[in-house]
Amino acid sequence: MALEKSLVLFPLLALLLLLLEGAQPSLGKESPAKKFQRQHMDSDSLPSSNSTYCNLMMKRRNMTEGRCKPVNTFVHEPLLDVQAVCLQENVTCKNGKSNCYQSSSRMRITDCRLSSGSKYPNCVYRAKEKNSHIIIACEGNPYVPVHFDASVDVST
Repeated sequence: MALEKSLVLFPLLALLLLLLEGAQPSLGKESPAKKFQRQHMDSDSLPSSNSTYCNLMMKRRNMTEGRCKPVNTFVHEPLLDVQAVCLQENVTCKNGKSNCYQSSSRMRITDCRLSSGSKYPNCVYRAKEKNSHIIIACEGNPYVPVHFDASVDVST
């Protein structure tokens, strides 16, 4: 009797696990919103023009694994302020899509650029501290940042 129950329950359990795996494709995979946060958010630090900052952060945030990411920008504002940009001025993204938004105010950022001659695995970056408007792409429900498109200096 116990063996019969096991034989009936096992296929049901296996089916349930398969359904859960199909319903949760993001398990173990980073969502676009989480990737944006990992690659671009650093609310705890001030902007820096010190290359040590970029070298450390690019490595710490896994952007030097397998290759050197050529350019990356860290935003030094609260996440909620950056998420609020998704409700601000709609602009066209560099790739032509229409899901980009420009911040209405300047934000503190650090641009990290791969130094010329720097090659993987020795990724060396230059840092430039800025106070600029940012342009980000937003997607999803809730509508959240998924891509850092650009920083711009706008005369007001």
